[in-house]
Amino acid sequence: MTEAAELPPAPEEARAIFGERFPDAVRYGELLADTGVRRGLIGPREVPRLWERHLLNCAVLSEVVPDSVTVCDVGSGAGLPGIPLALVRPDLKITLLEPLLRRTNFLSEAVELLGLDHVTVVRGRAEEVLGTLQPVHVVTARAVAPLDRLAGWGVPLLRPYGEMLALKGDTAEEEVKSARAALSKLGAVEASVLHVGEGVVDPRATVVRVEVGESPGGVRFAAKRAKAARTGRARRRR
Repeated sequence: MTEAAELPPAPEEARAIFGERFPDAVRYGELLADTGVRRGLIGPREVPRLWERHLLNCAVLSEVVPDSVTVCDVGSGAGLPGIPLALVRPDLKITLLEPLLRRTNFLSEAVELLGLDHVTVVRGRAEEVLGTLQPVHVVTARAVAPLDRLAGWGVPLLRPYGEMLALKGDTAEEEVKSARAALSKLGAVEASVLHVGEGVVDPRATVVRVEVGESPGGVRFAAKRAKAARTGRARRRR
């Protein structure tokens, strides 16, 4: 079993961005450093940089999320970016979507520990919850998949005129360029690269924003592909 490590002291920026929920941010960081490491959700080498690379890097996503909207965090994993976003934005209604049981167990424990009444944990893949999960205003994601594949999962979960916000790295611009054809098929009307977290994280966090229009054709395309994937899995089980 992997040994847990101790959460390092929080930088001053953490107190400023989390505000009154700063003690809960510390609790969540401690949970990641302990249970998260023991269960293999966070690598032990990540613990010394949990604040800068993970908690703060995710919390600054709040800068570009509209007020009082519904959010689905696709492939939430250990709750990044969904839980830091929930801590700084109590006005949001957030669904943490994750297919793996051990991760959803961790997410449920974290949500209960932190008293996040505006957060729901759902076990499943994005393509499996189409039609059962209510469409949302915003889809978030971090370190899930390349943009074209991620959009195929996330965009169909959006309401008309919604947006997907994906935390990305240095290759964000290249990903947007290579994914334009796939994004167009999904009904995206705009894709742009934003930088958030000025004065909080260095370097600033990079976000790819994918905006969709009314897009019934894009949603039908994605639903058709999801149905084909389910049919293929059913055939393989026979």
